[in-house]
Amino acid sequence: MSWLPDVPGIVTRDELAATVASIAAHQRTDGMILWSHGGHADPWNHVEAAMALALGGRVRAAEDAYQWLEDTQLPDGSWYSYYVAGGVEDYRRDTNVTAYIATGLWFHTLAVGDDRLLARMWPVLERAMSFVTGMQWEGGELCWSVEPEGGLGAYALLTGSSSAYLSLRCAIAAANHLGCERPDWELAAGRLRHAIAHRPEAFADKHRWAMDWYYPVLSGAVTGAPARARLGERWAEFAMDRLGVRCVSHRPWVTAAETAECAMALDAAGMPDQAWSLLEWVQHLRCDDGEYWTGCVYPQAVPFPVEERTTYTAAAVVLAANALAGTGPTAGLFRGEGLPSGLDLDLVDDLDEV
Repeated sequence: MSWLPDVPGIVTRDELAATVASIAAHQRTDGMILWSHGGHADPWNHVEAAMALALGGRVRAAEDAYQWLEDTQLPDGSWYSYYVAGGVEDYRRDTNVTAYIATGLWFHTLAVGDDRLLARMWPVLERAMSFVTGMQWEGGELCWSVEPEGGLGAYALLTGSSSAYLSLRCAIAAANHLGCERPDWELAAGRLRHAIAHRPEAFADKHRWAMDWYYPVLSGAVTGAPARARLGERWAEFAMDRLGVRCVSHRPWVTAAETAECAMALDAAGMPDQAWSLLEWVQHLRCDDGEYWTGCVYPQAVPFPVEERTTYTAAAVVLAANALAGTGPTAGLFRGEGLPSGLDLDLVDDLDEV
């Protein structure tokens, strides 16, 4: 079954199906989904693409993608950062890259309406989350990586920690669904959310990057009025009217993935007008075959990186259309519907003060 929506005046169901087909065309026989033909793959964007495949009814292809993850998982539960056909390109192990399998597996379970893949992949998911939670520092933030020589990364990243928070929420939902309660994950999620929402000094300064602006909201770590305030304060800095969201605030370079993801963050924050605007604006980066340019520089209107169209970009647009216009079981996931938040450390702090 396909859960692709029809979005009148913006993008049709058939157009989204063509986009999903363009993603499938970049999947190797071993299940790995490349960014582009002849390029590399990374597990985070690989999972993003698998979610789009499931939405488009390509369930077997999506499950082949998770099989590739099972086949390549390292003994400590992680994955390397970048792979190429037949080998590894970057031997760094990234907590966020590793965590995203939880989001993908829970999304897949909702999309297909059964938990067979989730149950089979449960040991893989457990090992991945063990790696991730083992990288949590005392303040709640996640060390972003294990370097190729084995040393720990020197800092935490706000975007990576935020995305990993969403993954922890999905992992807890999956555990509860399978009757495998994991209170340690709930504690880790609560500590991570607290750090994201209240300890900006815990993270490396990447404030120029759009993802650091909207990902705390997209992940559900910042919600309600604070989420709307966060997005509203820098809207003019990042949004280029009728073009999209800048990847970095000081460059006239809009990127389709950031535009689509920001649309989902706005939707989650209860800012529908801006969310729908971004979903509409991103369509100018659409190609006739259903692919999307990674980005474009203005006023020259030149695609950048040159001639690059990527599967993760296409997948982000598909997921955004589903979040804003879809009515299926996955449409509310990025709004946090049905997802646990982890232990509420704000409540614990309030009790300590009584």
